[in-house]
This record gives sequence, C-alpha cells and structure tokens, in this order.
Amino acid sequence: MDTPTAEPHPDAPDLRAQQRAACDPADPAAQTLLMRLRQGDRRSIARAITAIENETETGRAIVRAIQPDIGRARVIGITGAPGAGKSTLASALIGELLHRGHRVGVVAVDPSSPFSGGAVLGDRVRMERHTLSERVFIRSLAARGHLGGLSRAVFKVVDVLDAAGFDAILVETVGAGQSEVEITELADTRLVVCPPGLGDDVQAIKAGILEIADILVVSKADLPGADRTEIDLRFMLSNRMASGQPAIMRVSAANATGIGELADAIDASPRGRETRRATGVRERTRRFLAQETGNLVRARLLAVDNAELNALIDAVARGEIDHAQALAQAARIAAGNWA
Repeated sequence: MDTPTAEPHPDAPDLRAQQRAACDPADPAAQTLLMRLRQGDRRSIARAITAIENETETGRAIVRAIQPDIGRARVIGITGAPGAGKSTLASALIGELLHRGHRVGVVAVDPSSPFSGGAVLGDRVRMERHTLSERVFIRSLAARGHLGGLSRAVFKVVDVLDAAGFDAILVETVGAGQSEVEITELADTRLVVCPPGLGDDVQAIKAGILEIADILVVSKADLPGADRTEIDLRFMLSNRMASGQPAIMRVSAANATGIGELADAIDASPRGRETRRATGVRERTRRFLAQETGNLVRARLLAVDNAELNALIDAVARGEIDHAQALAQAARIAAGNWA
C-alpha cells in the first residue's frame, strides 16, 4: 500500500477536476471534441490527431486540455532495422494484449511519400485484422523527414491516446537504423527487433540502437539462423560493462510462438511497471520542449535572410569562425528574429 503523503495524488478525482476546469478550451466545438475524445469516441480521436498534426488552434487547445488526463498508459516502443518484422510483431502483440483485456492504441510511423509528404500506410495494412475492434485504434504518421525514427507529432498523439483511455500504446518507428534512439524519450519499455540473417550486419546496430533496448527480440525465430542471431546478441552483451542487461526473447509471430512470454517480459521490465506520470512528467516535458525549441530555431534560421546571418554563413565558409562560436551567434540571430 502506498504511504500517505501531504500532497494529493495526481490521479485524485478532485485535483483532476480542478486541472481540467483550468485547462479545458473555451471554444464550444473544441469542448465537445474533447469530451467525446475522453469518452473514447474513435472519430473524435481521429479528428483531434488530425488537428494536432496540422497544428491548428483546435489542436493546440486539445494538447493543453488533455495534460491532466495523461500519464496512465504504458508505452511500448518497437524499433529495429527495416524488414526486421516490427509490424508483424506489433500485430501479434495487439492480439495478445486484447486477450489480456487491454485497450490498445498504436502509432505506426511510416516513411513519407516523396510527393504528398503523407504516410505510406504499410504498417496499417499489416495490422488490418485488428482495425475493426472497438478496443484498438491504429494511426499511421508520416516521418516527414524527421530524424530519430519518429514523427514530430508522435509525442502529442501518444498523449491523445492516453487521454482517450488506451492503457497500452504501441509505437513502431520507421526503421532507420541507429537514428532510432529517440524512442528512449517516449517509451516506458523499448523492444529492439533483430531478425535472423543479420550476420556481420548485427554490428551496424551495436553502437547505438542496441543500447536502448529493454528487451531484444529475435524475430522470425522459426527461420534458419535464429540460433546464430541469439548467440551473436549474447556475445555482444557479454562484452558490455553496463548493468541491467536487456532480456533476449525469441518469437515467431507467424507461428504465434513466444508472444505470450514476450508480453510477460514487458510486464516484468522495470520501466514497464512504471507509468509515464510516475517516471516524471516534468522530465518528459523538459525533453519535449528541448526538441521542439530546436525545431523552431531551425525553422527560423531557414526563414531568415538578413545581412547579419549571411555574414555569419560567409565567415564560417571561409574558416574565420569555428562552429561552436557560429552556433551561439546563430541562436542569438534566431532569437532576435522571433515572431
């Protein structure tokens, strides 16, 4: 039993009601959308996510209003190289979580179309058998060139699904290799999917993406080479001095083997037993603000065309100023041109 504290628990009904009253939007249409979202209405969830992706006034109002409602869902990140079987694994996990009584939200970050900038939607096709379930909501997001394997909007979309009452949220990254470490900022439990047949290529994930794993998943374990992949991973882990080595699980989504054991391992993982609220909303918000501030500074500098910035660019190109000094001056120029 929890030890009583002087401060009310974040989930206390009275405190949540006060926070909602302070944060809820004044616009009646946004109020109605927010009410239906909190009730789990699928159409309202989709409309809210679209508004957030498009950065509309309604979207910004929704993001602000749902802050008292977030922090209760378990977020499971699924990452790995392209073709590793992430989407197939996610589909199998959805089925297992539904069997255990969960409501499951899924955010699948897809490569962007080079023409429209929209998501390719390949992941949603693989999970099609779950789309008709009232306890599942799947949304594909376009990466739109954002580095880190995720989409700029993914943090806010996860919050929307959390506020809508989904208690398990799967986030599948685009599959871009070592740049996928951004999932560490979002997920409570991180799965890194490693298919058989990587061979020497397993070294390509060693230096970055491997270190973020809570659980290493040898996918397609029914195929030849699964034993070799597991041995390679165990050898690589044996050379690491860090404490808290990730578990290694073998699964075959096609044969539905190992999925239940994987779900048990997720439940047992240290971060998996914590909610995002318990691990610190303040720290998560700090990281989100740092990321978005960086994006805003980049956008400002790309839009600025004045003599001071052009002189700085020319000075860097001639080698008259080092990059550290240039970055400091560029940040000052961006701040000076803030709208």
